[in-house]
Amino acid sequence: MEILLTGATGFVGSHIADRLIAGGHQVRALTRRSSSLKWLEGKPLEVVGGNMLEPESLREAMSGVGAVVHVAGVTAARDRQGYFEGNQLATRGLLEAARDYAPTLKQFILCSSQTAVGPSMDGEPVTELTPPHPITSYGASKRAAEEEGERARKDFPVTILRLAAVYGPRDTAILTFFQTVNKGLKPLIGMKDKKVNLVHVYDAARSVELALEHDRAKNETYMIGSEEQYTWREVSHLTSEILQRKGFTIKLPHTLVYGVAGISEFFSMFQKKPSVLNWEKGRDMVQSGWTCSVEKAKREMGYTQQVSLEEGIRITCDWYREHSWL
Repeated sequence: MEILLTGATGFVGSHIADRLIAGGHQVRALTRRSSSLKWLEGKPLEVVGGNMLEPESLREAMSGVGAVVHVAGVTAARDRQGYFEGNQLATRGLLEAARDYAPTLKQFILCSSQTAVGPSMDGEPVTELTPPHPITSYGASKRAAEEEGERARKDFPVTILRLAAVYGPRDTAILTFFQTVNKGLKPLIGMKDKKVNLVHVYDAARSVELALEHDRAKNETYMIGSEEQYTWREVSHLTSEILQRKGFTIKLPHTLVYGVAGISEFFSMFQKKPSVLNWEKGRDMVQSGWTCSVEKAKREMGYTQQVSLEEGIRITCDWYREHSWL
């Protein structure tokens, strides 16, 4: 199948590109002029330009595609408007272009985030039936993007994949955590253990492939994460063992987390790019649980967690070391 993929130059998108290519699909990567192509070099795919905020610029990119996989989005912005422009409005533009210029389209897959739903409620993992309660501008903008996809289901099938926290090779967002553990510190936020579902990027990419393979997945929404819940204490301890660092645990009070996040946000005002760590990200970090149930994805499209936490951390650490990131 000819597939248009957005976000292919990024962490998650580049792994999805790898998986689709390995599956025999023809991948067309929609990129911006400013995007680095380092994760796409030497790969058998087509690179095309276009601006999702200008649907008419995507006419050529949409020509002849059988599916669109939308991964691109804004994870850091200076204000609420920036998040909604990069997530909701860009998604709307891509959907409009798909409607107008892709008559052969069979499926549109929107890679969203658990933040569109929000953190665990009363200690229970969120499901596809949990009322959305995003707690940040980023989460609200991802939910608004989902709503754009839901409205477009009248035109063609739209599958929404809500990814839990993703980690793995090429990831820079969680790199600081690995670097900190590698220096002998095991950071924990708050005085009580916090629970999380993690999804290795290999499993995240596989969920896209499964959604393409199963007709049952069309016009459905799925939570995609690990089948187990972990505490950050477990994650820190396991990472420390794999890196062969004894280290000691340091607990960071919520007030300190907010303080550091606020300072980071302030200084980013004087930089070209906004900081990923800001006050709202601090709010995400202090929640008691970011867990979800993947039972619907297991039941309807055969999704399973194939990469265990230990294997995933080992793969990630080995990659970081190989590329001198640790």
